[in-house]
Amino acid sequence: MTCRVILIAPAITPSLRRARFDDGDSIENPAAVALSLPAGRAVSSPSVRCRETATALGLDASAEPGLSGLDAGRWRGRTLEEVSAAEPEALVHWLSDPGAAPHGGESVRGFCARVTEWLETTGRTTGRTIAVVEPEVVRAVVLHALGAPETAFWRVDVPPLTATEVTGGPGRWNLRLGQVGGPGVSGEVR
Repeated sequence: MTCRVILIAPAITPSLRRARFDDGDSIENPAAVALSLPAGRAVSSPSVRCRETATALGLDASAEPGLSGLDAGRWRGRTLEEVSAAEPEALVHWLSDPGAAPHGGESVRGFCARVTEWLETTGRTTGRTIAVVEPEVVRAVVLHALGAPETAFWRVDVPPLTATEVTGGPGRWNLRLGQVGGPGVSGEVR
């Protein structure tokens, strides 16, 4: 049994441009969002930007709570610069220790476990799932697929509107880079 999961990062938002922890803002220029995607079950993170990106892509995606972004606790809506100025030690601790959650939100370790649970459950199905998800969800899936440590979480860059594909099933995932899904399907922005 093979499962394919194509993860699409959301379109750019004003928060992303300002390196701000998600504050629920809308995507910029929805009319410019276009990817050529294969058919499949569509899901999204429940955030505004992921739901709007899915809609702009023409997907009828259901929101999956297990794909929510990393809970930044009291830092939500603040820029990295603001947090760094107000709580420099806490920010360094959070960025260097996957088990830390000084902001009162979710640790990277807990977040990765939640995303892994979603992926492993999804992997028990056959067919293709297209998931419009927060960049940190893509990071967690990549780490799980490669068996990489959680300390590598912040070392995976996920630009807006990029596609990442994993294939396989519970306990064994392969990461596919480059063209997504086969002929006529690409992760390029039109």
